[in-house]
Amino acid sequence: MLSIKFIRENPEIVRKSLKKRRDEEKTGWVDEVISLDEKWRSLKQEADDFRHKRNVITEEIMNLRKSGRDASQKIKEAKELPEKIKKSEEGLEELKKKIDYYLMRIPNVLHESVPYGKDPSENVEVKKAGKIPKIKFELKPHGEIAENLGIADFSRAAKISGTGFNYLKGDLALLDLALQKFAVDFLVKKGYTLVCPPFMMNKKAYEGVTDLADFENVMYKIENEDLYMIATSEHPMAAMYMNEVFEEKDLPIKLCGLSACFRKEIGSHGVDTRGLFRMHQFNKVEQFIFCRPEDSWKYHEELQKNSEQMLKQLGIPFRVSNICTGDIGIVAAKKYDLEAWFPRGKAYMEVGSNSNCTSYQAVRLNIRYQKGEEREYVHTLNNTGIATSRIMVAILENYQQKDGSVKIPKVLQKYMYNKKFIGMPENKKIKKALKKR
Repeated sequence: MLSIKFIRENPEIVRKSLKKRRDEEKTGWVDEVISLDEKWRSLKQEADDFRHKRNVITEEIMNLRKSGRDASQKIKEAKELPEKIKKSEEGLEELKKKIDYYLMRIPNVLHESVPYGKDPSENVEVKKAGKIPKIKFELKPHGEIAENLGIADFSRAAKISGTGFNYLKGDLALLDLALQKFAVDFLVKKGYTLVCPPFMMNKKAYEGVTDLADFENVMYKIENEDLYMIATSEHPMAAMYMNEVFEEKDLPIKLCGLSACFRKEIGSHGVDTRGLFRMHQFNKVEQFIFCRPEDSWKYHEELQKNSEQMLKQLGIPFRVSNICTGDIGIVAAKKYDLEAWFPRGKAYMEVGSNSNCTSYQAVRLNIRYQKGEEREYVHTLNNTGIATSRIMVAILENYQQKDGSVKIPKVLQKYMYNKKFIGMPENKKIKKALKKR
């Protein structure tokens, strides 16, 4: 969220950003928050004055008693103060709840380069890369290919878990692992620290990292527990340093999160019944950075470059879109979407998002760094490294062969016993490698 100090000192910047987001009804919230903040600060001063007076009177009573003088009037005054302090504290708590209600719902201030638009159709293409393959035969749906090759089972997964889940088997399970290992190796070599986070978070931590609407539309709640299944490793990595202070010399902190992800996927798209693109459970490698405010836009571009380089090495064509004001969420100040080419639908579709959240998450989580004598909020950034399910779909389509087999991208072959195709008989070398394992 935005800090109350920022809103107090920059109300016009916040109002301008809200208008750019087409969220004009919240512009009135800015004045309401400022008014509530003024009342809170006035009441805080009153409470502090009462406490100071209590200390003074306590000392005066002690001095009167020591000198043998009558202290009854001062004692009477002292007895009245606890109730006054209690009422002030109750008032402060009530005002804080009202202020926090607005702060948790006012979106982040947008970067000036975010394009104005009402919906995803007005996102702005930044670049395209990669050669779109010329396929001279009719592509089969990726789910059909996977079932025909015996490397996925959707019906049996639905039998025990419902739609949106799957069994990955054989080469497809190996492909999933290969993509994870490839992404982890790529990021670790670039100085990112591998993190395998908890798969559950409590509500207090979760409120610090995401839009409150996600509690209804995205996250799974554990019954009778203050726990939610994580939708991405971004969330536990962001909350990892909640209520802590970094030393400036230790920044940036670059993390590579590896986890399963769990999402309700409530919305118009629903989930895939016989496919991998949109599921309730999938694996993902995530990039995350804590840094100084003056460095965050530099790292936003670094994160983008990382994801693009991985898709280039996988040989998957892609484009990058700058997300417009009508499509960006409340947490990000700017977001790029990375969209891979899916030849069966002849369209680019999102496989990752790169967000600079500036200090929005850090304020909620109270994560700061020591800058000289002052403490300032860090900036946080996150970007998909590889969401394996969607990239597997891209591979099954872009590398599909006429005979129904699928070529394995060269960069992944070393993680799959040097196998070159999915769906073709294994050669002797592969059999030997499997026996050794």
